[in-house]
Amino acid sequence: MNISDALIYWYINHKRDLPWRESNDPYHIWLSEIILQQTRVEQGKEYYLRFINTYSTIGFLSSASEDDVLKMWQGLGYYSRARNLHYTAKYITRELGGKFPDTYAALLDLKGVGPYTAAAIASIAYGLPHAVVDGNVMRVLARLFDVSEPVNSTEGAKIIKNLADEILDPARAGDHNQAVMELGAVICTPRSPKCSECPVAAKCLAKARNTIEERPVKLKKQKAKLRYIHYAVLDYGGGLVFRQRTEEDIWKGLHDFESEEGSAEISPVKWAKQLENTFPGMRITALPSAPEFEAVHLLTHRRIEAKFWRFGVSGITPNKSPYKSVSKKDIERIAVPRLVHKYLEKSKWL
Repeated sequence: MNISDALIYWYINHKRDLPWRESNDPYHIWLSEIILQQTRVEQGKEYYLRFINTYSTIGFLSSASEDDVLKMWQGLGYYSRARNLHYTAKYITRELGGKFPDTYAALLDLKGVGPYTAAAIASIAYGLPHAVVDGNVMRVLARLFDVSEPVNSTEGAKIIKNLADEILDPARAGDHNQAVMELGAVICTPRSPKCSECPVAAKCLAKARNTIEERPVKLKKQKAKLRYIHYAVLDYGGGLVFRQRTEEDIWKGLHDFESEEGSAEISPVKWAKQLENTFPGMRITALPSAPEFEAVHLLTHRRIEAKFWRFGVSGITPNKSPYKSVSKKDIERIAVPRLVHKYLEKSKWL
């Protein structure tokens, strides 16, 4: 039995019961793959079902507002995925008549779809012979063929891609790709792999050479940059003043508070004067002596140290883009970054 046959046989008999595996609908597969980028399966499953139950077709997703999509995505992070998801749904509905692209090249043209996602949709939805390569696949192949080249280097990635293409069964590409990914997720795990349960253990060169714990080899990641953010929480009694982010960054479209960045410390007295200049007609009635809440938020290449300073305010609170006053009962309806959500929970606004 060759590698692909062994993997597919094992997969058919041992695969996890996951909702997106109940359909070959490209919309369902695309949605699940976008959600599962940078997301654990158990968490992703909850969001997938939420999206499918709310937006059962790509047409329904396209007709939703970006605010609603971002709110539903809240907690998953990497919000560019949600914005790309919404953009692509509108593009397919309006420009392609609601018909999902059915070639690898056309899938690659979709915003937010890279080689891995395009290969997954092409193979699972349409049975096209394109091998997927994600983190799980890299690990499986690096061990199976004892690849010593760093898998996140140009040469290492090329070796892995060639191996993925080499072992692919073109007649059963969808099952094959899911089998390799499943093996990496539940058997060939980063730590303590279950080699005794692996259907291709007899063919694994790393096992034979006792190099499993050394594979895959990876180049070291760059050190995370430190970023300080001070948030001005403007409390007018019945709610808070939010700002909708328009900057081209990971939180674009989400709501947070007026903020200052750069320095580890800030003077609330000086800031209060600045806030009153920024918002004419609004008066600071209560000045914080210390942050109400502090948190550390870790992103891929960034460490954010945030402090939330609560100012009491009165007078005319802002209600002009990008600022808006939101009553306490409506706060749960707006989409906010996870960092701001932590503050709102801790301070009993949610």
